[in-house]
Amino acid sequence: MCLVIPKQYESSLGIIETQQAIKDLKDFFENRLGDILKLTRVSSPLFVLPETGMNDNLNGVESPVSFEIPYMRKNAEIVHSLAKWKRMALKKYDFSVGRGIYTDMNAIRKDEELDNIHSIYVDQWDWELILNKEDRTIDTLKKTVKALYKVFKETEEHVHEIYPEIKCFLPEEITFITSQELLDRYPGLTPKEREDEITREKGAVFLMQIGKDLSTGEKHDGRSPDYDDWELNGDILFYNPVLDSAIELSSMGIRVDEESLERQLKLAHCEDRKELEYHKALLNGELPYTIGGGIGQSRICMYFLNKAHIGEVQVGIWPEEMINECKTAGVHLL
Repeated sequence: MCLVIPKQYESSLGIIETQQAIKDLKDFFENRLGDILKLTRVSSPLFVLPETGMNDNLNGVESPVSFEIPYMRKNAEIVHSLAKWKRMALKKYDFSVGRGIYTDMNAIRKDEELDNIHSIYVDQWDWELILNKEDRTIDTLKKTVKALYKVFKETEEHVHEIYPEIKCFLPEEITFITSQELLDRYPGLTPKEREDEITREKGAVFLMQIGKDLSTGEKHDGRSPDYDDWELNGDILFYNPVLDSAIELSSMGIRVDEESLERQLKLAHCEDRKELEYHKALLNGELPYTIGGGIGQSRICMYFLNKAHIGEVQVGIWPEEMINECKTAGVHLL
């Protein structure tokens, strides 16, 4: 996705008012997220040791920012996300089934291609909830997505109540569709184009089973093989009328168990990871079964405040030509 400048764009809120709205929106969303999913807020790391295997490999091509710790004679990596760390934390803190954690996650993804919705700085709520193994099902996944969607709906209504000039767009219910069903529906389109079309039609979609091969032999999108179960995961996508395209606000899923980890590591040719600390613990049955995900903080602010660029709600680094083009169009990057 390249830079998109909406025609006759004008932000509903000024810069200072936007800052106030961001805080109010985040406070409301965070509180409702914790209440509805029964999550306790915890502290989390900004960096991890690579030999633990706890960093998120994302699509498998992104390289983490790393630095040397002279005192330890080791290198550390800035996290990409906390998908694996959270399972270790749930075990360490001895949480019970039906309870979970959430945390503020800050990361640097230096390989991102910068555009309206992508920044090298990532801020999200990472959350994780303990399940019984028998509850690792599509029904559990859908039930959790519906609970999260309730938080999104309540947040939209909350923002509109405070700022009536901010429009509401979300439908009453979220639509569920698999990546293969989406391909069958729009066989001539690219994955991104398919997401745009389905969200234009439905408004809010949970796109399931991301990471597995489709009938074409290709994937809808890449997923690391060692956190989500590719049969039990997905992305929450909303239609963004400001940009006339889909925007992903959350990636989540039921996490791999011993069997799905073995299978997915083999499919991804990553069986060497079985020697890492996290993977050994999982394969030995030492970690709880969980469902979890990440929810983009800047992205939900961008969406619910009807902004055209993520740089309107977070301070980032942008190419000079992007800054100038946005300024000319009335898009004020922070």
